[in-house]
Amino acid sequence: MENYTYNSFTLQLEGLNVSKESVYPVFLFFFFSYLFIMVTNVGIAVLVFIDKNLHQPMYLLFCNLPFNDILGNSIMVPRLLVDMLRPPSERLISYYECVVQAFTSHMFGTTMAFILVGILLGLTIRLNRCRTMIMNPYCDNASLFMLSCENVFINNVYGLTFTVVLFTASIGSMVLTYTKITVVCLTSKNKSLNSKALKTCSTHLVVYLIMVFSGMSLIALHRFPQYSDFRKLCSILFHIIPGSLNPIIYGVQSKEIRKFLSKLFEPKKISPS
Repeated sequence: MENYTYNSFTLQLEGLNVSKESVYPVFLFFFFSYLFIMVTNVGIAVLVFIDKNLHQPMYLLFCNLPFNDILGNSIMVPRLLVDMLRPPSERLISYYECVVQAFTSHMFGTTMAFILVGILLGLTIRLNRCRTMIMNPYCDNASLFMLSCENVFINNVYGLTFTVVLFTASIGSMVLTYTKITVVCLTSKNKSLNSKALKTCSTHLVVYLIMVFSGMSLIALHRFPQYSDFRKLCSILFHIIPGSLNPIIYGVQSKEIRKFLSKLFEPKKISPS
């Protein structure tokens, strides 16, 4: 018979199931991915801050992406790296830290849908807990309400509604935006403008589709415990891949940022004395 611990404030993370031979290669992959995310996103934020030519509404709004990527990955990856080097029995986390991690994780995935995420976690916090094992490498809402032995029907209904609303709004806005861009490109005779729009939109669309696919896979795999290893991998890639690609696609493709970087790294000419 399963032993139950009611409303314990100490939880245990299941973490990644990695063989002893693969621990260090996987650790290094996640470590360098996180390092790349931090350096590139912090670098772009600093560039926008120090260059007066970039003090425009578009670039100030663009700074939201680096901050979101930094926050979303910082709340998850360092903890994941530490837990990979610990035995399973020592992967402990406090309940309050777990709630904060889940809140931040969902804020990252929904880009600042504060009220909706607040309600989502609020419905979970009200539940009594009878288990202590988080079946995930990090805390999220689904893992938290699965700790309860109470009826979680309301949580499931709101969670599915929350997901449908966000995906519908996200996909709808993307379809509307790309339709308008396509109409403009078809009616415009400016080949260079059309080429630039096609290049920019195609790369943005790739990142978006990766996020949508990872997010939908994560939601679907929560319903199939036998595929828990795939679900864990999707949950990590959902943070790492966009965080790595965003600074490359949104930053390097910006003409103003490229111009600033070329000036910064351009070898200075030494005038003869």
